[in-house]
Amino acid sequence: MRARNYFVGAAFALLAAGMSHSALAEDIKIGEINSYSLLPSFTEPYRKGWQLAVEEINAAGGINGKKLVVISKDDGGKPADAQTAANELVSSEGVAMLTGTFLSNIGLAVSDFANQKKVFFLAAEPLTDAVTWAKGNKYTFRLRPSNYMQAAMLVEAASKLPAKRWATIAPNYEYGQSAVAVFKKLMSEKRPDIQWVDEQWPPQGKIDAGPVVQAVAQANPEAILNVTFGPDLVKLVREGNTRGLFKGREVVSFLTGEPEYLDPLKDETPEGWIVTGYPWYSIKTPEHDKFLKAYQAKYNDYPRLGSIVGYQTIKAAAAIIAKAGSTDTDKMIAAAEGITMPSPFGEITFRKIDHQSTLGAFVGKTAQKDGKGVMVDASYKKGSDYLPSDAEVQKMRPKD
Repeated sequence: MRARNYFVGAAFALLAAGMSHSALAEDIKIGEINSYSLLPSFTEPYRKGWQLAVEEINAAGGINGKKLVVISKDDGGKPADAQTAANELVSSEGVAMLTGTFLSNIGLAVSDFANQKKVFFLAAEPLTDAVTWAKGNKYTFRLRPSNYMQAAMLVEAASKLPAKRWATIAPNYEYGQSAVAVFKKLMSEKRPDIQWVDEQWPPQGKIDAGPVVQAVAQANPEAILNVTFGPDLVKLVREGNTRGLFKGREVVSFLTGEPEYLDPLKDETPEGWIVTGYPWYSIKTPEHDKFLKAYQAKYNDYPRLGSIVGYQTIKAAAAIIAKAGSTDTDKMIAAAEGITMPSPFGEITFRKIDHQSTLGAFVGKTAQKDGKGVMVDASYKKGSDYLPSDAEVQKMRPKD
């Protein structure tokens, strides 16, 4: 009798194990890659954002009834490591798609991997225009507004400034090079009288702010375009304030209004810079209120722009898979081209022509309030209003 009970119990155990394995096989797995150890100020809020999205998706029944699982890897800020991580996620973990990346050169590396291996890739943060244009491919989509889009938003305000002599400061890698090139192009088209009198290219994450500030001051510009961010931005602002670089000069700055970069400046925040960013404290829309309430309830903290990017990346991935009704790559691509979905910033669409989303950005000015940096006079710019025509995109983007 004992032997019979043992075998019955073992049979049930094997059956349960088989059911468990079957249930796990039904999960939809998404691979996520980012520079967590290199850029925690952005990527930690980003991680919190996508974790909130996963929680909400699964609480609502998953994707077409299947549980969503995100498997995350750290690329350490190295393109080769990102490609290795992508390969592991696809070959060993069996993920349905790849998402994430922060630095533009890493986004391009993973995009190239996706193109070679025929894997769907939803780029979250990399901003270089090459992701969807010059090096765009069938398998790569991008969530955030690109350098072209953000430059066009900034040029709208910058072109109205009286300044004619401009200098630029940007990190010397794909993102910085792309941002400066497109800003100069769009600005010069609107203002042919502009002179570009100096360019400074400090290495990303390793700016020696003293010589940079001194060189720009010697060029005596009337306005400065800044593309530095993170610790480099803090060093540049501190040195620039000390040496009076910004006094009497207009400054236009990519990303500086994002809380992850603005908050560390504290009472050193320069006032009046024209910036893109995320004034979470002044956005009054139902979509954002819902996100803000959920985020604060879960983390007892305010969101950064990374939080929005992480959240919407996974929401977008889930919407694409749900529409496709499958994790087949070609079916997901077909579903993603032209898909429209809600976001904390309002409805967005992934364009069929170039796989770029129409998520927009806020443009405003920097100011100080209670010893802290804030963004004021901010307005939301819809991404769809700052994208080139289909005909222009076709000239820039390779044929699939």
